[in-house]
Parts: sequence; C-alpha cells; structure tokens
Amino acid sequence: AAGAAGQEKQLAPTLLSFFIYNPKLGPKEGEEEKKILFYHPNEVEKNEKIRNVGLCEAIVQFNRTFSPTKPAKSLHTQKNRQFFHEAEENFWMVMVVRNPIIEKHKDGKPVYEYQEEELLDKVYSSVLQQCYSMYKLFNGTFLKAMEDGGVKVLKERLEKFFHRYLQTLHLQSCDLLDVFCGISFFPLDKMTYLKIQSFINRMEESLNIVKYTAFLYNDQLIWSGLEQDDMRILYKYLTTSLFPRHMEPELAGRDSPIRAEMPGNLQHYGRFLTGPLNLNDPETKCRFPKIFVNTDDTYEELHLIVYKAMSAAVCFMIDASIPPTLEFCRKLDSIVGPQLTVLASDICEQYNINKRISGAEKEPQFKFIYFNHMNLAEKSTIHMRKTPSVSLASVHPDLMKILGDINSDFSRVDEDEEIIVKAMSDYWVVGKKSDQRELYVILNQKNVNLIEVNEEVKKLCATQFNNIFFLD
Repeated sequence: AAGAAGQEKQLAPTLLSFFIYNPKLGPKEGEEEKKILFYHPNEVEKNEKIRNVGLCEAIVQFNRTFSPTKPAKSLHTQKNRQFFHEAEENFWMVMVVRNPIIEKHKDGKPVYEYQEEELLDKVYSSVLQQCYSMYKLFNGTFLKAMEDGGVKVLKERLEKFFHRYLQTLHLQSCDLLDVFCGISFFPLDKMTYLKIQSFINRMEESLNIVKYTAFLYNDQLIWSGLEQDDMRILYKYLTTSLFPRHMEPELAGRDSPIRAEMPGNLQHYGRFLTGPLNLNDPETKCRFPKIFVNTDDTYEELHLIVYKAMSAAVCFMIDASIPPTLEFCRKLDSIVGPQLTVLASDICEQYNINKRISGAEKEPQFKFIYFNHMNLAEKSTIHMRKTPSVSLASVHPDLMKILGDINSDFSRVDEDEEIIVKAMSDYWVVGKKSDQRELYVILNQKNVNLIEVNEEVKKLCATQFNNIFFLD
C-alpha cells in the first residue's frame, strides 16, 4: 500500500468556463439572462449561468470602488482562477481556468491538491485578450454586430466563432510567448529583401485592387503593409491555424507533380490557401475569408487572399466591397505563381548560404527568449519543438514560470533593469530589460558564480545581438 500511496498524478490546468456578458442588456430583476451573450459550456443550467455572471459583475463593481481607473483583471480561488477583460465598453469577457492539480492516493481514495500559485496572471490575461483580438479580426467589433442586427446577430457571431476557437486554446502550454504575442522575423540580406520589396510593388501595381500585402517565408514575417496590432494577430492566425492545416501537400516537396498550367505558362508551385481550390473548374467558388483591420478609426473590411509557393506565402488584402472573380484569381495565379516560385528559390538559396557561414548548431548553446516592444520582434531558442499549432518549451515548467515572474516584475517599473535568479540545481535565469527590449536567458552550468553568469550573458549579447545596445 505504501507504494500506491507514493503515486502522484499531475493534472494540467483546463478551461472550466468562458462567457461574455453586458450588464446594460438586462438591468432589471428577472431579466438577468439577457445580459449573457455567450456561455461555454452551453449545457450549464440557466440559473447557474446567471449566478456566475452575477458574481463576476459584483467583483468588477466591488473592485471599482477601490480602483476606479484599473478594472479587475483576475480573481484567485483555491480551485480556479478567473480572468476578466472589458473588451469594449460594458462588454466583459470572462475565462475561468482550473488550477493544476496533484492527485494523491490516501487510504485508497484519491485526494486532490490544487496548485494555487502555478498559473501566471499575465499569461492567461493575455490569452483572454487574444481571444477578443482573434474574434475581432474575423468579425469586427461587438458594437458593429449590434449595429448590424442587434443582440441576435452578435450572439450568432459569438457562438459561431468561439465554439470552434475555444477548442484550440492549449492552456497547459501557455507561457511568456503568449504575453508578447510577437512576430518572428525572417533574417534576410539586403539584396533579397529588395527583391521581395520590388516583387510586392509589382504585384500591387498589376493587381491594382490590392490594398495591403504581407510576405512570409518559413512561417516568419518578412514584410507587412498592415498596422502592427493587426499584423500581430493575423500572424498568429496564419502560423497557428492556416499554415498547419495545409502542411501535408507541402511535405511531398519537389517530387510531387507540378500541376500543368495553361499552355505557354511557366510551370510553378503556386496555390491558393484561401479561396478557389481548382482554377480550371468554371464552377469553382472564389470565396475568401473576411478580416477587419484598423477597427479603431477607418474600420476596413477586407478579403484575405493567401497564396503560397514552396515556403513563401503572400497575403493580399483587397477591399471587401470588391468580390474577387474567378478571372481575377486566374490572373493572380498566372502573375504571382511563377514569380513567387522563383523568389522562394532565391530566398532558400540565400538562407542556406547564410546558414553555412554562421554554422548552425543543432541544439543552441544558449536558451533565450528575446522580445522587442517597438517592432514586436520575437526570437526564442527555448521553443524549438513545434507541433502544428503550438510552440512547446524545451525547458522545465518551473523555469518557464520564473521567466514569467521576471516579466511581471519588469512590467511594474519603467526603468531598465536586470534580474538574475539562481534556480534549481545548476540553473540560472537572467532577465534584462533595456530600452523597450527584453531578453531572458537560461543557463545550466555547474559551480558558477554571479560574475561568471554575467560574463556568459555578455558573451551571448555580443554574439547574438551584436548590433543591439543592451545597457551594461
């Protein structure tokens, strides 16, 4: 029995509930249900939904008395943690996450211990905010839905979107990268960058209805004409949702038969990731997903055309008032396809040359995360293991938690600072914040002291970030 008692099972954090409400929609007693715009899981009994929403309302109101300018962000309880986000005026989003559990056996019965301090507020608050940003990218604001057709339309849009989106939240593997929600940029030499720039200019000229363009290679961004905040969430959609869904044909690679184009056309590898499946079928539908950008001022509705050749992908965004025709899609295919195929080969060649010069090691010597708040550039050697939709950290969760804690400390002050933490057995964690940039390094060395750790980090800054000024 002693052996059985020692068995512990760890249960990861999970989503318990997620709901959106507006207190102004059901102000009178007996009308509470009208406040609720979306509630997951839907099978919860009506009165319980009303109770849970009422409780959140009360907490938010109660918090207002003490802190009128800073609304409530989270509530910690023994079993779970609740996160609040006022996405638009009076529209509240709430996410309830169950704390991780350690399951032990005592006298043959399971005993649950809730880990109350494990979840990082900042990480999950960011996840909740991204839920809204992603909804807004594809549906526009809550207010817009209300204008389009009142509560009914808003409820339909929320149901349709979140029903699917909530299934893609991997709460157990959320970490510091979710806080940054950054963009990984593809390193390029000037010549190739200019080639891409001129390609984009030529395309925008020949396809004159294109309003914005973005160019990616290997899931990394090279060029974007969108505002940063819009690009950041579009980038997240492309790299975690759209591209992974289209991975399979890509893996067939060069041996897959190139589709024979119309006679006289260069054979190429171009294909639409959104829109028409078969350009030779006159019946094919040219439907593209709609996205909404600049929702704070001009409020633009666009068709998102994603076109890919080998590892290069281009997003063309055109005004939603212009429906793309099959003729337009064929024209795009015949102009963009061949040129993008050539360009993709150029980039690949250049990339391989650079790799040979710099000598790519398999396992990076330093494990680090770098983030620049000004251009949202993010680089991580901690997240090398990628599943199609999630980047998984290759270090112990305790270390990831320390990174999150250091980040929370950084966000409390505006000054530049450095924090060094001696973690478990031979691990050191260093955080540097300097001029809108943050760098987190994890070192694993035996018998080193603070001075040596500092030297190591200086070395890293010199080799990896030689053109970036970190205060020493």
